[in-house]
Amino acid sequence: MSSTQVPVVDGWFSSEGGEFRLLGTGCRGCGAVYFPREDVFCRAPGCAGTELAEVPLSRRGRVWSYTDGRYRPPAPFPSGPEGEWRPYTLIAVELAAERMVVLGQGAPGVTVADLAVGMEVEVVPGVLGEEGGRTLTTWHWRPVAEEAS
Repeated sequence: MSSTQVPVVDGWFSSEGGEFRLLGTGCRGCGAVYFPREDVFCRAPGCAGTELAEVPLSRRGRVWSYTDGRYRPPAPFPSGPEGEWRPYTLIAVELAAERMVVLGQGAPGVTVADLAVGMEVEVVPGVLGEEGGRTLTTWHWRPVAEEAS
């Protein structure tokens, strides 16, 4: 029996058109961009805007900071005290065009030894875990392979 794929948080990412993207929102008044998305009002100081539109975020960014997670995170992470536990890599990525930093797990196999501040990474689809016959999907950051000269 195959499991159903379900986003861990609906509306935060999409793979429409075969291209995986994080989805934020942008204020039509001042241009501020938000992730996680803001759907009610603009939080930018001095802006009273309420017209927010969905905005696909940049697929690539630069490592701003990183660490290894050695604790069992809270919900929605599907990991009870009886389940198998593995540390994971957590990466803060600066998206220059959006002027923001987005946090996410490293792709499977990516360790802190593979990372350096300033290196280029890309967002890729990932799996957070299995729960009740469902596969909970999310995003991961993966280093961009250096292109041969």
